[in-house]
Amino acid sequence: MGLTKTEIFTEEQNRLATLLKALAHPARIAILQRIMVVNTCICGDLVGELGLAQATISQHLRELKNVGLIQGTIEGVSVCYCIHPENWKLLELHFGEFIRTYKGPAKCC
Repeated sequence: MGLTKTEIFTEEQNRLATLLKALAHPARIAILQRIMVVNTCICGDLVGELGLAQATISQHLRELKNVGLIQGTIEGVSVCYCIHPENWKLLELHFGEFIRTYKGPAKCC
């Protein structure tokens, strides 16, 4: 398997690809949707609501945190997670620009 030549792409292209890769799992979408609804979340709450194992939820939370889509704070023995507002805004901006570059049906196909 070949290596990805990320250096030939712009920083924005690489960042958007990283963020979208983190979003490319239905459990992560569900986690983000839940966090957005309650505006903060404790990992244990997600286990009961999503029906996934604690280890699975933790793995997905770690991936979302590693790419910067969420942030967490320790409160006693629990970690509270919320959307990282600055990075979420960047995702909205870059993905929105990407989507808007399509101008509609072309007469090529």
